[in-house]
Amino acid sequence: MSTNQIPRDEGMDNSLALLKEGYLFINNRVEKFQSDIFETRLMGQKVICMRGKEAAELFYDVDKFQRKWAIPNRIQETLLGKRGVQTLDGKQHLIRKHLFMSLMTPPHQKQLAEQIAEYWEREKKQWERKEKIILFEEAKKVLCKVACSWAGVPLLELEADSRADDFISMVYAFGTIGPEHWKGRIARNRIEEWIEEIIENVRSGEIKAEQDSALYKMAFYKEADGQHFSTHLAAVELINVIRPIVAIATYITFSALALYEHPDQKEKLKNGTREDLERFIHEVRRYYPFGPFVGARVKKTFHWKNVEFKKGTLVFLDIYGTNRDPRIWEHPNQFDPDRFQDWDGDLYEFIPHGGGDPAKGHRCPGEGITVEIMKATLDFLINKVDYAVPNQDLSYRLDRIPTLPKSGFVIRLS
Repeated sequence: MSTNQIPRDEGMDNSLALLKEGYLFINNRVEKFQSDIFETRLMGQKVICMRGKEAAELFYDVDKFQRKWAIPNRIQETLLGKRGVQTLDGKQHLIRKHLFMSLMTPPHQKQLAEQIAEYWEREKKQWERKEKIILFEEAKKVLCKVACSWAGVPLLELEADSRADDFISMVYAFGTIGPEHWKGRIARNRIEEWIEEIIENVRSGEIKAEQDSALYKMAFYKEADGQHFSTHLAAVELINVIRPIVAIATYITFSALALYEHPDQKEKLKNGTREDLERFIHEVRRYYPFGPFVGARVKKTFHWKNVEFKKGTLVFLDIYGTNRDPRIWEHPNQFDPDRFQDWDGDLYEFIPHGGGDPAKGHRCPGEGITVEIMKATLDFLINKVDYAVPNQDLSYRLDRIPTLPKSGFVIRLS
């Protein structure tokens, strides 16, 4: 087969259709064309879209794909920042990735889980004075406090709410246009200015940072040429440690929704094992939408399944669709944690944080942190606090990236 035989999306440019269809954009066309690969035009350029395990294995082959020039400015100016680890390739990426991996070891994951459990207990005392609690709002504040404390970043109590709002605005702006997108850009500028000032104060000695903290490591990390990061780049990479932790508020909200929609699971987890809890968390990350797709550019021209991938072509891998691929997951549109009971751990089938080995490629190194924070939070929601869920709009839109239950998940202590 040649590229002329790849199913092609109609239209001069389908960016508007992407905005309208959101998470389902790629999957809709995979089903329409009955093909795991098709060609479309987005943002004025040809894009190849793929779905499935084999596509993930291909996409995460570092000899065939690179991230350079693949991430649009609108995403760098909101979600990721300029010249961060996500934009690197080859040896440079592996060296920078090792820095992140060193901050996200099992002991670090345990520290964060213990801190989040302590913070939830503190918050429960505050909740007793509130008529209602919006879990997403509470989660982002708690996670911001915990992430900054763990990373060594000084955060005043009075500014915690506004910083949390800015971190979340960065996350929720990358898939939007108009006022919300610009809100995210402004939020990133504020956060970068704040963190840059802290980096400068650490380097001058005005702020003392623990040597094993993320703050210290980013402030004094030396690249291969022996030079420290610029103040701006140190801030970008420190934000790339903190921001994903704050973003776990989305998974926490969907976890609460799953407990509510599946009360049998809540009862099972009350008396269940750690493995039961982990399977539930995996299913939350598989079933509910968070990351839609991920992009890379072809590093050098090659052929796959008789399809030519020309050097420089932008390629999207469907994360949402692969996590619901019926060839991988039986009854993929049903919420069933038991499906992970016999899961073999294949890192190209289950890709909520990307595919492959995080130490060798572009899978997110913070996946373990996400799981441990979700465990601690679910233990709190299941065993440490009694609450009722009043009537509210718990629907979420698949044409919004990222998405969230409309109400933010309101609870009342009982």
